[in-house]
Amino acid sequence: MLFHLVLMKLGTVPPFDDKISSEVAMMQMTFRWYGDDDPVTLDHIRQIPGMTGIVSAIYDISVGEAWPLEKILELKNKIEAKGLSLAVIESVPVHEDIKLGLPTREQYIENYKTTLRNLGQAGVGVVCYNFMPVFDWTRSVLDYELPDGSNALIYNEETVQKMNPLSGELELPGWDTSYTKEGMKALLEQYQNVTEEDLWENLRYFLTQIIAVADEVGVKMAIHPDDPPWSIFGLPRIITCKENLERFINLVDSPNNGITLCIGSLGCSARNNMPEIIRHFGAKGRIHFGHLRNVKITGEKGFEEAAHKSEAGSLDMYEIMKAFYDTGFDGPMRPDHGRMIWGETGRPGYGLYDRALGATYLNGIWEALEKSKG
Repeated sequence: MLFHLVLMKLGTVPPFDDKISSEVAMMQMTFRWYGDDDPVTLDHIRQIPGMTGIVSAIYDISVGEAWPLEKILELKNKIEAKGLSLAVIESVPVHEDIKLGLPTREQYIENYKTTLRNLGQAGVGVVCYNFMPVFDWTRSVLDYELPDGSNALIYNEETVQKMNPLSGELELPGWDTSYTKEGMKALLEQYQNVTEEDLWENLRYFLTQIIAVADEVGVKMAIHPDDPPWSIFGLPRIITCKENLERFINLVDSPNNGITLCIGSLGCSARNNMPEIIRHFGAKGRIHFGHLRNVKITGEKGFEEAAHKSEAGSLDMYEIMKAFYDTGFDGPMRPDHGRMIWGETGRPGYGLYDRALGATYLNGIWEALEKSKG
């Protein structure tokens, strides 16, 4: 690229055009790994064609506590010993007291800053996080059998609304299961008077302090959309659509204040045009991480997770990948939730086989896009 710029100064080559800028964009294919207890091992992952990076976290530290540098380096060294890179930390959880705007948030924010500084020192470039009250991604069934015999995660609004979050019926990966039934009830009661505007203000307060540290240490903060992108159990949710993502990036105007563009989370709502959203925020340089998966929309608030291929769901994965490519995306992306196929068991949505197929499919689209520009 530098050589091209020199020749431009000399007048011997034309300025950059879309074709040239697209050719220098190289995304990094990555894979979620849950550590030593994950049945999907680093040795499995590194055998996937085109796989270069790992998305992981430290899972034995309580939410809100600072991550020690030595534990981050231990994780990084373990991954690099297998010829892969620690591309993204997903996630550094945000303590509920921060989301609620309680006075105790100050210490948790300071701890978060310490974690970011340690991640920056370890050379981690991207941190994914979310601001969803109480519950992370929510589904009604974790092992729904699709017509082909595979099992997938699905969401049915009527079923979810009948569930009592205090009953123990809902226990999903990513949820903080450290709360007792009484603790969960107390937490939900704290949110009863929290409006969407309150949550926006608490997010703004958090970002004004955190993004300053991200700028200091060179870490890109990438918020994950709400999954699904609508309220559940009466809790406010705000990272749900293009308009709200625009409001979000304007809370703190920094290139490090960006987005994890999760296709399946936003794409399960028919009102979200995913290629348009990618092009809009990609042009602004605010997409720092991509989660790629397909969903089959089954109702206004209903969907089934599907194989990555376009024909398996409601989303056009070619147009989605083309939007990433055309806007010069050069960050990490990963195949997101997969089905459980070929008799595999393990963490729902995070088996090896279907996600490996998804990664290969996505890499194939990217290669075709590159060669079609040749």
